[in-house]
Amino acid sequence: MSERTSIASLPWPSAAWLVAAALLLAACAAPDEPLRSDLTSPVPVVQTCATWFAEADAAIDDAGVRDGEAYPIPGFLYLRANRFLASFRTEAQRSDSAFAAWEDSLRELDARTRGYELQNLPLHALAKLGARSWQEAKAHADQCAATLRARDTDPARRHELVERAQVPDDYSDWKRTVGLYPLVRIPFFQFAKGWEGDAKKLIEETESGQNPSEPMVRYQAAGNPASAGDVAALLASVKRNALGIPEFSETEADTLFAAFAPVVDVETTGDYDRIGALQWGAHDVPEVDRSRPTIYRRLAFARYGDQTLVQVVYLLWFSERPDSSWLDPLSGRLDGLFFRVTLDPTGRPLVYDTIHPCGCYHMFFPTPLATPLPAPDQSVEWSFVPKTLPSLALPERIVIRVQSRTHYLMGIRPERSAAADGVTYALADDGLLRTLPTATGVRSIYGRDGIVRGTERGERFATWPLGLEEAGSMREWGRHATALIGRRHFDDAALIEQRFAIQPSADTHVSNR
Repeated sequence: MSERTSIASLPWPSAAWLVAAALLLAACAAPDEPLRSDLTSPVPVVQTCATWFAEADAAIDDAGVRDGEAYPIPGFLYLRANRFLASFRTEAQRSDSAFAAWEDSLRELDARTRGYELQNLPLHALAKLGARSWQEAKAHADQCAATLRARDTDPARRHELVERAQVPDDYSDWKRTVGLYPLVRIPFFQFAKGWEGDAKKLIEETESGQNPSEPMVRYQAAGNPASAGDVAALLASVKRNALGIPEFSETEADTLFAAFAPVVDVETTGDYDRIGALQWGAHDVPEVDRSRPTIYRRLAFARYGDQTLVQVVYLLWFSERPDSSWLDPLSGRLDGLFFRVTLDPTGRPLVYDTIHPCGCYHMFFPTPLATPLPAPDQSVEWSFVPKTLPSLALPERIVIRVQSRTHYLMGIRPERSAAADGVTYALADDGLLRTLPTATGVRSIYGRDGIVRGTERGERFATWPLGLEEAGSMREWGRHATALIGRRHFDDAALIEQRFAIQPSADTHVSNR
């Protein structure tokens, strides 16, 4: 053909072509059910769609643009899971409406993630899929997903989906076996406890004025936050699906982000302490554009009993953690901080917690509405609570103070009004990090394993027996293992429930059923 045709106008592939494609896939690895049945279905449109998804996934993998945040469910190429959605596997089986709502969410997660992958595909790879643009390829993916989903009314397929929608953790069992984890965990546990003592002391000394003051730059969000009443009304009226999961409009989400956006005080002794937007430059590691102070944000969810709790998450980036000596195992390109607020059903903050994008230095700061629970096993990292915070009364802001060079959290407190001379930062969707513009197109900062290449730390050579992949490297949401000893993930749906007893809300009770 002299010009490319649209997917919609392509003729049905011949039976021989379909069989050849199926055999090619089988030669690489036997497809999981129900994909195997779909590839050989007597219904032409089912065969075509299953083959297209398989070819699209192969093209994505060949181009090295697989996104690592969500877990592709084996045999269901049009669905992906994360830890929060996987936690609803039991509830999804209670009714047809619950299952449909659950599968809708799995499909939405795949559609969003696949959209990033298709944007990052080169044009020649899209052309092989019969698409003139990534938008056209995504539209075809949506059409074919609807075709294949129609077959998921079959009880056997539903059973397979429920069984397989389980997200693997980010710890390597073979590394722990080879590395003699039962032995090495003892000194590393003592190391973790030592860090906790140092971190608590740093916060206490900072807030008591004992630490020498470095030059400080304050970053604050534009505008005024919503009132507590506005936030409570928003959460009470937000649309929820059959599982009780909120479905926020863009405007509603923006209201929440603005309400809880933190003030960030950064000790600033060099450009490595200035936050900014990420961009691609001349090197293979993203750069920080300090002329555009930016904090990235996302909505997340946790579970507590039969309730879904809303979480607002903020991520700020620094260009590096500079060397403190000629042999510094913690230094490297890019550094940052996650700050998360978990809300009760009426919009009151329950727990604040923070990590660095490596998954390191996880700290919890509960309010009086959340009481820490003891660890069921005293030999693992459970919940490090350096201090509790008073209840926030909007429009109060939380102020976090960040140390120069290390970017450790060294202070956290509420403040009624921010100084007028602070630097205003923009809030941006963290999905932008998965399609950052380049000179020739777009590219994600993350690899298929969720790691930002070029941000390696020397500590990885010492910590590999703990089962951590590239410890110290910057990571994508959903790929943060946060404990050296034991197993703990930042996005675990039960993370808050397992570690805190939450005071019941007297105003609102939102059930998932």
